[in-house]
Amino acid sequence: MDIEPVVIWGLVLRGFAVGSLAAISAGLWRSGQASIRIAGLLLTVSAAAYVLNSAALTRDSLGIAEIPVHFFALGGAGCFWLFIVTLFEDRPISPLTLAPAGLLTAVGLAGWLGRQEMSSPVWIGHNLIEAALAIHALFVIARSWRGDLVEARRRLRGPVLGVVTVYVLALSGFEIGEGLGLRQPWFDLAGAAALAFMCGLGAVAFLHAQPELFGSAPASAEPSNTLDAGDRLLLAKLEQLMAAGEAWRREGLTIGALAAEAGAPEHKLRRLINDHLGFRNFAAFVNARRIAAAQHLLADPARAREPVSAIAFDLGFGSLGPFNRAFKEATGQTPTEWRRRTLAEGSPIPENPR
Repeated sequence: MDIEPVVIWGLVLRGFAVGSLAAISAGLWRSGQASIRIAGLLLTVSAAAYVLNSAALTRDSLGIAEIPVHFFALGGAGCFWLFIVTLFEDRPISPLTLAPAGLLTAVGLAGWLGRQEMSSPVWIGHNLIEAALAIHALFVIARSWRGDLVEARRRLRGPVLGVVTVYVLALSGFEIGEGLGLRQPWFDLAGAAALAFMCGLGAVAFLHAQPELFGSAPASAEPSNTLDAGDRLLLAKLEQLMAAGEAWRREGLTIGALAAEAGAPEHKLRRLINDHLGFRNFAAFVNARRIAAAQHLLADPARAREPVSAIAFDLGFGSLGPFNRAFKEATGQTPTEWRRRTLAEGSPIPENPR
């Protein structure tokens, strides 16, 4: 059987993409965090399934393996979103973060196994959900950029933001065009080239990534012996601002504003907080003080009737939602649940962090 050169090139590019995904998986496996390992594995498996499933020749040659490959490809964009929020925002894997991949898989199954006349609108809906998740992933990369304390991760954000933006727009256009019956002969080769380009860049980035990109430094509130005199002075100034000055109470506090008050370059303060206090993002650094103060107030029987929202606003949170999320992430319970349990048990009031 004669195979056209364009088809051969498409197969070569897809083979390169699958190999690059294997390299990405190996690079991500160096992570000390189980969440990044799991998210990375889900991403690379679903992406490899998509690479194989999105070309007729490779798909038809899979035989019975086509069924699991097609299944794993359905939730790929959800796995990509999961990986982004896990890597760039240090979010744990939970039913909530797994939900987008589950939703996409369910919608994809409806389009795959459902009635033929409903297939086209279902797949268009599936593609629109993919586009929405990809756009939100880009928003996640951008919104936490300024507060990121991990230098290797900060450097990765720009390239990821640019490359993924171009790829998402192109891929969404191709797939929506196919759903509308506007398929062109060159779509397969263009898609294979885009996949190979993306996966190749990912392999280079994650195989050469510094360990700090994945892991978290051990937190220590004491100045390290490795600090020079300037860093020890800056650490003492930072502690003064956060303790006596209660800078953490200010709504919208940024690392730039805190660095200006400390009289230090922003990059130096960022490195100090990450390397010697163990925080990977500025919000976590500030919220650690806020949550400790919240626990002190919530455990006080004399303030048992004070609304949780009033405590949240007093501690620098702009609304109740972020306070509830930060508190639950730190304690495993909502503020209301934690207060109820602590008061019922008669536990001692935690120390005020001031």
